[in-house]
Amino acid sequence: MQTDHNADIALKKTIRQTCLARRDALAPSWRADISARLGSADGPAIALDPGTVVAGFHPIRSELDIRPLLARLAGQGAQLCLPAIVDAHTILFRRWTPGAPLVEMALGTVGPGNQAETLDPDIILMPLSAFDRYGGRIGYGGGFYDRAIAALRTRGLSPRLIGVAFDCQQADRVPTEPHDVGLDEILTESGLRRLPY
Repeated sequence: MQTDHNADIALKKTIRQTCLARRDALAPSWRADISARLGSADGPAIALDPGTVVAGFHPIRSELDIRPLLARLAGQGAQLCLPAIVDAHTILFRRWTPGAPLVEMALGTVGPGNQAETLDPDIILMPLSAFDRYGGRIGYGGGFYDRAIAALRTRGLSPRLIGVAFDCQQADRVPTEPHDVGLDEILTESGLRRLPY
């Protein structure tokens, strides 16, 4: 059993490295064009009611920049929040409005400061390293989102989970462990798709 677990960890690491290398190889100008397209009026529709709390993220490295999309969702009445790393194991989702200042956090990220209100998201737009067509997701290895979503579910909440990536980050199949949270949908340059597909 331990051997299978170690093999899964090794396989996840290999898939993560492969998919991130593909993402890093995308031209920055092309990535910027995709980000702008997702935020445009004719970008993919994410159905929501006014007041829906949407958790996004501030891009790091070669991640898809969803700030234009978040601005569009705010214009449709969404309340926005971003993850804030509060300790070595925990993220909270704190209220944010486009253009509001952010503070430096661990792991090279930025997020709203501790004066910002903590919100419970109805929709979480999740960054990732790799995904598969079955809803499997590989993050960056820290488990922050898995723990945050487990904490929300413990309180009876069930946010809609939308992975955000480029098509090149799709793997044939990613290994999953009991604590791994699966995706409901995936958003890429090809649009918004239900998982599994």
